[in-house]
Amino acid sequence: MESLRLKKGFICDMDGVIYHGNELLPGAREFVEWLKEEKKEFLFLTNNSQRSRRELQQKIHRLGITVDPVYFYTTALATASFLASQHPGGTAYVIGDAGLTNALYEAGFSINDIDPDYVVVGETRSYSFEKIQQAINLVMKGAKLIGTNPDLVCPTDAGPIPGCGSLIAPIEYATGRKAYFMGKPNPLMIRHALRCLSCGRDETVFIGDQMETDIIAGIHAEVDTVLVLSGVTAKEDLVKYAYRPTFVFKSVGDILKEEI
Repeated sequence: MESLRLKKGFICDMDGVIYHGNELLPGAREFVEWLKEEKKEFLFLTNNSQRSRRELQQKIHRLGITVDPVYFYTTALATASFLASQHPGGTAYVIGDAGLTNALYEAGFSINDIDPDYVVVGETRSYSFEKIQQAINLVMKGAKLIGTNPDLVCPTDAGPIPGCGSLIAPIEYATGRKAYFMGKPNPLMIRHALRCLSCGRDETVFIGDQMETDIIAGIHAEVDTVLVLSGVTAKEDLVKYAYRPTFVFKSVGDILKEEI
């Protein structure tokens, strides 16, 4: 426990770790206050590409936690950063919401529905047959297919909705091209976060609630991992996996306890 609390950098998943839907999880507020009091470097990470940093900051503020927008990092930002490094000043046809479009604009990309370098897909409710048809045609003409994350389902207060992995699947099947996904479990997401924190791998821990995305991404990025059981994964599920997190807790609040 002491070695964990002495870490310099903390990267935290959000849904299932800090909150669930519109409910703050037990111990989350105290944990974030501890991060601030101890002057830790920290970042909230999310595979969702719909919301901007400010929108995420406003949501968590409504739940009772106050932090600046700079402490949030999304797959939209990771995708935009990756594409800017691959093709500076490139163009993209986007199926996604404002969080993704704005991130691409800020990274120097322009939107192009004629002959883009990339077709980029993220979570969105503005999904239509016409957009999918256009994306298929553009990929067949040579545009590279990019997904913000491979999640098949996104949990919401109203129930599960299709995630990016589901939304992009028709384009993959119709074109025979496999998308490249930036979000977890791709360890590049964690490595991008490490650069934001200016922390080394051995100084940082990643906290998540899903073995298939969070924990495996942290392991592949070679950082210590914390699995919290306040989200998707239950303790009895651990026997199903060939890999293990470094630590397992009921919630992030347990990190502050002297004994568990």
